[in-house]
Amino acid sequence: MIARLTLTERQLAIVLAGLLALVGLTMAAAARQGPMAVHGFMAVAIGGALISAVIGKMYAPEPSPERLSRYYDDPIKAGILIAMVWGIFAMAVGLWVAALMVWPEATFSQAWASYGRIRPVHTTGVIFAFGGNALIATSFHVMQRTSRARLPDQLSPWVVLVGYNLFCLWAVTGYLMGVTQSKEYAEPEWYADILLVVAWVVYFVLYLRTLARRAEPHIYVANWYYLAFILVVAMLHIVNSLALPVSFAGTKSYSLFSGVQDAMVQWWYGHNAVAFFMTSGFLGMLYYYLPMRAQRPIFSYRLSILSFWGITFFYMWVGSHHLHYTALPNWVQTLGMTFSVMLLVPSWASAGNALMTLNGAWHRVRDDATLRFMFVAAVFYGLSTFEGSFMAIRPVNALSHYTDWTVGHVHSGALGWLAMVTFGAFYSVIPALWGRERMYSARLIEWHFWLALAGLLTYVFSLWNAGITQGLMWRTYNEAGTLNYSFLESIEAMRPYYIARFAGGALFLSGIVVGAANIWLTVRGPRGTAADRPLALQAAE
Repeated sequence: MIARLTLTERQLAIVLAGLLALVGLTMAAAARQGPMAVHGFMAVAIGGALISAVIGKMYAPEPSPERLSRYYDDPIKAGILIAMVWGIFAMAVGLWVAALMVWPEATFSQAWASYGRIRPVHTTGVIFAFGGNALIATSFHVMQRTSRARLPDQLSPWVVLVGYNLFCLWAVTGYLMGVTQSKEYAEPEWYADILLVVAWVVYFVLYLRTLARRAEPHIYVANWYYLAFILVVAMLHIVNSLALPVSFAGTKSYSLFSGVQDAMVQWWYGHNAVAFFMTSGFLGMLYYYLPMRAQRPIFSYRLSILSFWGITFFYMWVGSHHLHYTALPNWVQTLGMTFSVMLLVPSWASAGNALMTLNGAWHRVRDDATLRFMFVAAVFYGLSTFEGSFMAIRPVNALSHYTDWTVGHVHSGALGWLAMVTFGAFYSVIPALWGRERMYSARLIEWHFWLALAGLLTYVFSLWNAGITQGLMWRTYNEAGTLNYSFLESIEAMRPYYIARFAGGALFLSGIVVGAANIWLTVRGPRGTAADRPLALQAAE
């Protein structure tokens, strides 16, 4: 991969890696000890390793100009493999978290293994590390193919991948050491947030530069979704992460917002992270890989555009439904509830558009497990969005809030939508990227699909039942007008559901391990190249 960089790009790579090592050394020297020093030494180690790797190839022959007639797929391949590693790690930690609900002594009396520390390792690992790398990798693929143009340079995508994954490493290791802002989906502290902003700006500029040099006049709708994901997540992250560090030599910081304003900004960010990270980006993935695999055009391109603008506008207003029955003004709660219900229209438009695209290709869904992954993803996307709108209604929220119904809802989206569409996209693109005719084993894809589906259904149905049971037990009164069940009794009633949850998680994890083995067996051996090529630009008439 390094040998494919030009001499100028190798020199610039050494400068950037040296800058990373210098920043890390400064952090370690300023902090002297503690988590920030550990993270500084991690940056030094990664920067040093990159410098060593590039210097080892510094005087390798310059890449052939013929490379410019091919798409630049190396960072896509790396992103896919990194995503699968993160996926196995994060879902294994999630299984551990589920085990703690049944066997709370499984922390081994270690602070780093407590529920409050490993739970954000799981959520960050699945959503941002696994899901984020999948989005970055597939967006590099989609933007080139739909623009019919090669990436504008070979260094920027590596800056994005290295910077983003260092952010993820700092985040999860920080949690284990007790470093957190205690904000849902925004736990990393201030210096990790700054690193993410740098990587994200490079990502956004790279996407725009690629589109600017496109050989296709039309910007395909998948790029609209990917760009919304990149741009809005940047805005959300910057505003919600505004904070004042106690010291530039320490990890602790305090948010610029306080009280109910802090809660409102947090859930404006929190729900829009779901919207633009876990929805828009993955819809971009679906709108490219589903029709490609089904060998069918999108059912309605106009509907995809209308859905894009509906999702982009409505989602911005719904975060306050997380704060029903709190100190938040009632009109703000009502606004969030109203827009949440309205959001069902563009959401189901996208889900319906995906399913109608498969009309006439159901024999392919029956025979092709890869396409079946994306079919199930579309179904669960529709189901999860309906459930989200339903749970946002204030009387329903009175039953569901603080219960495991919410956890089941999140996992029906994260596993049923995010993970399933990712696996379908990976299985679609990997053979082409590595120059293979097909995946190593179609049977292993079938095994992965059925393990994932069985685990998904077991997991979400157990938590839906657990959540509704919890909500009803907490609201049941006896003839004396007091609560009929104690809180401890409601916890004891959850044990069978938590055991089923653990079993479902084990099945899903087994599926991703099977998938990772299949991917490894596909990519190992002589490396091929993708057969498709960029379109050479023609002079205007």
